[in-house]
Amino acid sequence: MKKTKISLVACIILATNLYSNETTKLDEITISSATKSEQKLRDVTANVDVIKAEDIESRKFKTVAEALQSLSGVQVSTSGGIGQQTSIFLRGMESGRTLVLVDGIRYNDPTSISGASNLEHLMINDIEKIEVIKGAQSSIWGADASAGVINIITKSAQNGTHGNASFEYGRYDSKIAKANISHKNENFDAKLGVTRVDVDGFSAMTPRGEKAKKYEKDGYENTTINTQLGFNFDENNRVSTSYEFIDSKTDIDGYNSITFAPDPNNSDTAKTKTHLANLTYENKNDIALTKVYGNYTNIKREYSYGDYKGNVKEYGVNTSIDYLNSSNLTLGADYKKFEDKGSISKDFNNKGIFIANTNKFFDDKTIFTQALRYDRYSDFDNKTTGKIGIKQYIVDDLNLSANYGTGYNIPSAFQLYDASSGNINLKPETTKSYDIGIEYKGFSVTYFNTKIKDMIDYNYATWAYDQMSGTSKIKGTEIAYKNSITEDIFLNLSYTNLSAKNDGEELARRAKNKVGFGVDYYGLKDFHFNLNGEYIGTRYDRANKQGAKTGNYTIWNALIDYDINKNFSTYLKLDNIFNKDYQIVDGYATSQRAAYLGLKASF
Repeated sequence: MKKTKISLVACIILATNLYSNETTKLDEITISSATKSEQKLRDVTANVDVIKAEDIESRKFKTVAEALQSLSGVQVSTSGGIGQQTSIFLRGMESGRTLVLVDGIRYNDPTSISGASNLEHLMINDIEKIEVIKGAQSSIWGADASAGVINIITKSAQNGTHGNASFEYGRYDSKIAKANISHKNENFDAKLGVTRVDVDGFSAMTPRGEKAKKYEKDGYENTTINTQLGFNFDENNRVSTSYEFIDSKTDIDGYNSITFAPDPNNSDTAKTKTHLANLTYENKNDIALTKVYGNYTNIKREYSYGDYKGNVKEYGVNTSIDYLNSSNLTLGADYKKFEDKGSISKDFNNKGIFIANTNKFFDDKTIFTQALRYDRYSDFDNKTTGKIGIKQYIVDDLNLSANYGTGYNIPSAFQLYDASSGNINLKPETTKSYDIGIEYKGFSVTYFNTKIKDMIDYNYATWAYDQMSGTSKIKGTEIAYKNSITEDIFLNLSYTNLSAKNDGEELARRAKNKVGFGVDYYGLKDFHFNLNGEYIGTRYDRANKQGAKTGNYTIWNALIDYDINKNFSTYLKLDNIFNKDYQIVDGYATSQRAAYLGLKASF
């Protein structure tokens, strides 16, 4: 792996020297997840990745999970094909420690084992950007954000009436249809988006060394509806609402109830219905921008062995105040109620207040941020968390940054109260993390270090959830490069080195090394060519290097995109070009070579 590491760095340095015109201007990108207020990316000290609409279009991502896997510091683990259980490791930390939002609404499932999100059901349709804020963000968002925050932001209506429709068909009898329509005038805006996914699929559970085609197919269906409405009373006052509904059905495999052996021919299904709703009032004046909002999350999962249903109700207010020409202060308060309506039948609430401040000095070349939050929990100890960050621009395209933050992660209702594996003595985890980075013309290097005390995990000795002894230590380096190397060629490279241990024992399902690569060519009129892939290094299915090795493989993909005219375009996407046989999770299959043909119409 040493040669791979040296070669990657050499390629990045060479590419940086070849072409100096950075294509992604930080002044043009704004994010809202770092402080709960709109900021230009260049003014954010936190380590942030933004997947823009252009990135999604150039790769034709099907799912949010697929898009996230393209980033450095992110590893996505899927137990089978599309729609199967999906976990995300953000800088080596498990899913339950990452807060996932859809247009600012919590998507984490309060009834899941660790409080993680059902990432497998988030399809790509009309997404403006995906913000990934890395490092402890509890000082802004509270518990469940000790690893970071992922906010999926859908597109807003543009002036006039616009619409588009697309259809994709490919291997495994995969059919994906999308339609969007929007209208906006001076006073009113509305938008409607619909996505339908229907895939026959392949057997999710497949013993290592065998072919998925030997077993029954595990299909997937997903219908997603997204609506947005907004009304401007005047130039200073606005009310808006949004609603997203996700209805999915997944054929799943499991274990024989008598022998407990894997059963790839299991015919069980999982049905999930998700409702996400928001109502927001905004007031803008010469002094501040104030938002008063209410969010509602309702998730129901149905299996042959039982049902799970949970709600999250959130109410809050944020005020963002600009002062001293180049400084900003954000104040906020929120109330959240988490309800488990299933067999556990438990609820708790959380009240929090926070303050975030950004100062810019020396002609805005020095940026200093601070945040502090106090949370009062009904069932846990109250907690104060904070973060500080600094970014220094040496010249316009070169900056250094450093961030330090503390996090807090509460045990889930399942981990506490499940009849067979719950442990009512669990207490919250505490996290301390820092990172140091350098950026120059699309090239970045970041070192991160995280320590977790009282980390919650399943104890195979007691058959229950427990606090792990000692302190878990996760550290690593992220290297990325995104820029044009000629007028017609865009290069995207990334490398992640990760060490994730608890008491010296390596944590499971985290690759030590990950390399991502992509090249886009725009030299032929109306055509776009993309070649991309990833290398996954050594990885074990269980902790302390136990279980099967599931790493050490490279996957290649390609895409040809053609603009027929200003209203129609088509593309051909090839996944796993060399038909690599690999498994991400031991005993679960992945897609073989697959081709997909798509057509899109816009007006």
